[in-house]
Amino acid sequence: MMKLNSTPDIDRSHPLAVVVIGASGDLALKKIFPALFALYCQNLLPEQFHIVGFARSGMSNDDFRQRVEEKLTCRYVPGEKCDELMKDFLANCTYMSGNYDSAESFRKLHAELEHIETDASANHVFYMAIPPFLFLDVAHALHGAELVSECSVRGWSRVVIEKPFGSDRASSDALTKSMLQVFSEDQTYRIDHYLGKEVIQNLLVLRFANLIFDPIWNRNHIQNVRISWTENLSLQGRAGYFDQYGIIRDVMQNHLLQMVALVAMEQPVSLHSTYVRDEKVKALRAIAPLSIDDMVVAQYGSGSSGGRQYTGYLEEEGTPEGSITPTFTAAVLKVNNRRWDGVPFLIRAGKGMSDSKTEIRIRFRGVPGNIFAEAAKGLPQNELVITVQPDAGISFRIVNRVPGLGIRLDETELDLRYSSAFEGVMPDAYESLILDVIQGDKSLFIRADELEAAWDIFTPALHELEAKHVVPETYAFGSQGPDAATALAGRFGAIWRTDT
Repeated sequence: MMKLNSTPDIDRSHPLAVVVIGASGDLALKKIFPALFALYCQNLLPEQFHIVGFARSGMSNDDFRQRVEEKLTCRYVPGEKCDELMKDFLANCTYMSGNYDSAESFRKLHAELEHIETDASANHVFYMAIPPFLFLDVAHALHGAELVSECSVRGWSRVVIEKPFGSDRASSDALTKSMLQVFSEDQTYRIDHYLGKEVIQNLLVLRFANLIFDPIWNRNHIQNVRISWTENLSLQGRAGYFDQYGIIRDVMQNHLLQMVALVAMEQPVSLHSTYVRDEKVKALRAIAPLSIDDMVVAQYGSGSSGGRQYTGYLEEEGTPEGSITPTFTAAVLKVNNRRWDGVPFLIRAGKGMSDSKTEIRIRFRGVPGNIFAEAAKGLPQNELVITVQPDAGISFRIVNRVPGLGIRLDETELDLRYSSAFEGVMPDAYESLILDVIQGDKSLFIRADELEAAWDIFTPALHELEAKHVVPETYAFGSQGPDAATALAGRFGAIWRTDT
């Protein structure tokens, strides 16, 4: 999972073509192309590479390059050199329009690649930056156009697909089975960009490279774990798409559950991707299926934030009338193994909240027989806070004596902020993950059995919510979420702490 060498070892001699399917969309323009350019600026792409954008929109190569250029940044090479690199990078970018379910369209793509590539053994990455319902159409069209190869003589083919991977266990299994008809499991890279974030990648280092945490990382010393993902954004313009999935499928079943697995897993035998993912799967399989009795679902209503008034979710354009799709969910997961038995893992995710923040909070138990109990009255227990975004960092909240003539205690922080502690540019998550795809490192990608285990946790609750037509509670836009979520945490002796 972690790179042991200081600079990535890249075989730059072998040609590479990256085909971005859905190249006219926001994901491709805002994340994928800038990440590829960042890798190029650091000499992390092969000497011979080509990027082909494929989408339904009609567009010339010049128009495509202009749209890509608008999103590129000079983070790694500011100044005139960046302008030169942009020019060279864009010269290796071309565009083709076609239908996603048309083998004929992809045959034209095949012909274009053969025209571009001088080496018949060039490697290919197919990045599906498209809605999941199009995955199978594209996969079968690629197969029909004979673009997918497992033959080493022709070079390898790899496919990157974005979440959500299905809508429940059955649909996920069906998608996996159908995709396997075209791409083998070894060729498939199921991406969760949160796993590419620096702080998330650091979780294993924090746990297993520091002796101080290992003896206390268990039920004897930890009272609860709280993982929170909030956005102070509305779903204006995206409500129609979001309503098909909801916050549980969009965020909790993937992003948050991956963080749960990294906190809860045992130490792997080594950093080889197989062993890392084996331990994540074991941790997920130890989690009991979620019950609706241990969760709260809600939708944001009208409210204000930053001096601006927002409409409620049900009034957003594209939201179906009477929608019961939650924009907020809080839940309690129970990990039934020797390390975590009795420790609640509280997770929540919400749109239209008071702030945008992702963090992991690990609350330790109180000090038994504390001789400072009277002086420490009202102070919280020790807490390890891992802030994923926006200001990445790690802090450890401890109790200290306040200087003075009497005995007065207060909470203070041992604080690490990535922006001030580390020099250089912090890579974007997509840079790290796309580089891993090129290198064939699957540590940060989701394996089929890991996907099965994740869906097993959420599928029963999702089906029950839909079968019982559970109407979400309402919370005001720009608030801390529904009161019921606070009450849920209180049942397990926890609070949703919102300070920094």
